[in-house]
Amino acid sequence: MSFKDEVRVVREKDPAIKSNAEVLLYSSFWAMNFHRSAHKLYLKKHFFWARFVSQFSRLVTGIEIHPGATIGKNFFIDHGMGVVIGETTEIGDNVLIYQGVTLGGTGKDTGKRHPTIGNNVMIGSGSKILGPIVIGDNVKIGAGSVVLHNIPANCTAVGVPARCSTMYDMSLGAPSDTLDQLEIVDPLEVKIKELSNRISQLEMALNNKKAEESEKNINSDINIF
Repeated sequence: MSFKDEVRVVREKDPAIKSNAEVLLYSSFWAMNFHRSAHKLYLKKHFFWARFVSQFSRLVTGIEIHPGATIGKNFFIDHGMGVVIGETTEIGDNVLIYQGVTLGGTGKDTGKRHPTIGNNVMIGSGSKILGPIVIGDNVKIGAGSVVLHNIPANCTAVGVPARCSTMYDMSLGAPSDTLDQLEIVDPLEVKIKELSNRISQLEMALNNKKAEESEKNINSDINIF
């Protein structure tokens, strides 16, 4: 991406920005520029210098991106403090990540051990996506979620562990463009409501059954006389 494209992405993704000059104050802008340099060194097997650049970037921006991570176009980290992106992470185009997100591995496995993130994905604040799982295109992940399994495309996922709660309405635009972390249905809340409604129905049926039996007993007593 060119310098002009980097500026455009920051301005599109953050409504708080007022001028192009402010882009130079954004941690995401510098983190991505440092990462591109570190990634080039990593591909040339200059591993020490690649890590040196990435660690310097971490010190300056608060964002830790392993130089081995592969990141697509139009990527943006909002605020950014505390974001960690592991070595074998693969991120598609037009992805938005909020602060405190971890794209991490599990255990000491070798090879592919970090997530693969599709295109147009939004990952809410504080979310943790762990292991070599796949997050499909156009997915929205709610703030504070812990994702341990694959999430299909066009899905909204939330919870600990995260579950697909609803299918995302693409007529609203890509999740990474809407910047919406609030309009998310909690699948646990939905299940609790379903169970509550079912209990109410069973209680009503039981009360009706008791009323019928009571009426039968009364009629039986009357017939005796």
